[in-house]
Amino acid sequence: MPPVPPQKEYKYVNSLWCTYMVSVVAAWNAELVTYPLDLTKTRLQIQGEIANKKDAKMVKAPYRGLFKTAVGIVKEEGFFKLWQGAHAALYRHLVYSGTRIVTYKTLKEKLFKKNSSEEYFPVWKSAVCGVSAGAFSQYIASPTDLLKVQLQMEGKRKIMGLPPRVNGLYDAFKKTVSTAGYRGLWKGSIPNVQRAALVNLGDLTTYDSAKRFILRNTSLEDNHFVHCLASCCAGFVAASMGTPADVVKTRVMNQPMDEKGKGLLYKSSIDCFQKTVKNEGFAALYKGFLPIWMRMAPWSLSFWLSYEEVLSVLGADQF
Repeated sequence: MPPVPPQKEYKYVNSLWCTYMVSVVAAWNAELVTYPLDLTKTRLQIQGEIANKKDAKMVKAPYRGLFKTAVGIVKEEGFFKLWQGAHAALYRHLVYSGTRIVTYKTLKEKLFKKNSSEEYFPVWKSAVCGVSAGAFSQYIASPTDLLKVQLQMEGKRKIMGLPPRVNGLYDAFKKTVSTAGYRGLWKGSIPNVQRAALVNLGDLTTYDSAKRFILRNTSLEDNHFVHCLASCCAGFVAASMGTPADVVKTRVMNQPMDEKGKGLLYKSSIDCFQKTVKNEGFAALYKGFLPIWMRMAPWSLSFWLSYEEVLSVLGADQF
């Protein structure tokens, strides 16, 4: 009778709950470091929104690029306004980041039976895991993204002499629910989910595939340098694939609603896409690409370095 292979010792640090919490902590660290770029990106995407006739002052505001927009926020609103709405972003990652990593690992290990000892994992399988994890986690976390976008635009409205639409996170939540019901919290969820699917196809899939490729084809060990290389690749691919959907998502979420909870500017994400291209040209879909890329590269770097380092300290298996 052949000997029974020894069972791998179970470690609590490899459990899904531990993975979830490590993912959240790593995401919080990355979010706080790069949040000013996210705020700047949102302001850039709303600039020149021709469909928004109600807020004429917002449309007539002169276009400012990345640097001038960031400097303008500091001069006109104050340095710490660069983190306006950051608490909503942290709430989002409490749901989003933990869910996406756990879902990706679960699909990878349970559905496709990938063992941590195996060096090669097909890119198409990794892509399926990345798209599914991104779409599922973003749909759950979509309400927090909606509130974050609304809070990010309040400073700009104040400077332009427009009345505030919301006063804080809880007020934004109450007004959204009272106007459109709880379903209104998922306004813009379709472009949001589309964006998250593309971003995670770029981030999770590219990081996983790039890291495995480097380890398999070079003499480098699984260390910080490899994590930096893989995360830089992931940030660029994620920004390239996700920017158009991010522009549509931001505009759909930021639009005012009528008494029935329907958007006043766009009927759907497709309608927003068509109006944006028609009124401003195809290049408008890549408004904010530079800050998105400049944010995703350090965000991805901060997240994956933090995530892998905490796993290493805890003695857990690496990603």
